[in-house]
Amino acid sequence: MTSTAAPPASRRTADGRELIAMLAMATALTALGIDLMLPGFDEIRSDLGLAEGATAVTGLVTAYFVGLGVGTVFYGPLADHKGRRWTMRLGLAVYVAGALIATVAPTLPLLLLARFVWGMGAAGPRVVALAVVRDRFEGDAMSRTMSSLMAVFLLVPILAPTLGAALLEVAPWRWLFALCAASALAVALWTRRLPETLAPAHRIPDLRFHRVQTAARLVVSNRTTVAYSLATVALYGVFASYLGSAEAIVDQVLDRADRFPLIFGALAGGMGVAAVVNGRIVSRFGTRSMVRGSLTAYVAMTAVLLALALATDGRPGLWAFLAVMAPLLASHAQLLPNLNTLAMHPMASVAGTASSVIGAAQLTIGAVLGGVLDQLFDGTILPLAIGFVLAAAATVAAVTFGGRGREVVAAPAEPAV
Repeated sequence: MTSTAAPPASRRTADGRELIAMLAMATALTALGIDLMLPGFDEIRSDLGLAEGATAVTGLVTAYFVGLGVGTVFYGPLADHKGRRWTMRLGLAVYVAGALIATVAPTLPLLLLARFVWGMGAAGPRVVALAVVRDRFEGDAMSRTMSSLMAVFLLVPILAPTLGAALLEVAPWRWLFALCAASALAVALWTRRLPETLAPAHRIPDLRFHRVQTAARLVVSNRTTVAYSLATVALYGVFASYLGSAEAIVDQVLDRADRFPLIFGALAGGMGVAAVVNGRIVSRFGTRSMVRGSLTAYVAMTAVLLALALATDGRPGLWAFLAVMAPLLASHAQLLPNLNTLAMHPMASVAGTASSVIGAAQLTIGAVLGGVLDQLFDGTILPLAIGFVLAAAATVAAVTFGGRGREVVAAPAEPAV
């Protein structure tokens, strides 16, 4: 069902499919900032004087995720105070600045700092997009829209590594970062048509600490929101590790470095198809039923992945690895939009702040967990397999906890503060 709380879009602003496409492209910038550069790791190592195969470059992914997590804390309250459109543009401006600094950074420490700033910028579009979706939709309609965003979002891992590899044939790796900056500028121009969806009744009058604190308390005191948010934290953590170690696994474990864009893109393509399927059938089965089905498949495939790792001393063949990872990541792609929907559903009155709190937990804790798993990489898939199993167990526990409580919708933020 479509929410009636938000003001309607005017003829001069985007609505319907254009709005969803705009939000999807804005959030896809987050993935672009990671996936476009993955084929350039070897050149980055060489240019910065690092040893061949050095894992220090995975810090470029970790720093970006930490920036995402830190930035997410600030954009939600801003979006509830200044509005969705203003906050979206601020995030895009910081994104461009971080990408341009990274383009000219002469050393690894400065490059890591630029990646942190870049991640802080990427947090803006991500937070605002989730808040706009909550403004406009609820229930299964929100799950469908979330799935549409994820499907477009996952086109980036399919296309970006191949595009990055092609660009590296004719230009230095720094041009990858410049292309990200140009893409963000293009989206910023498009967001001139972004409608302001924040309802006046839900606007936080100012950013005094006690007002923001009260809104945040509504989020962290809601059992449903907390439980499903913790589930997404576990999933984001292991997925961050997968992103950070994918290049090393394809190179050192599967011995297919030259096929990395194809392998990575094929797995992402499976995730995209799964997200599209989820969006088409969630209304028939319901969001909670979809979570139960996807989680059952996820748990089963993580167990199979661990068994495969143990049976092959952590070095399976290419096709065996793909046969397990494809359905595993497909289940992952179906779980995330549905879990996010369940977490956000009670938070209509503080959607921006809720998006910040949930996103900060997902990305900050997820980045730390992913970084720990990255450092455990030993030339096999065993650490990643164990990480997936632990994430599945944590998700089952969180979903079970959330399902036992009675859902309570948060009261409007303004009267509460």
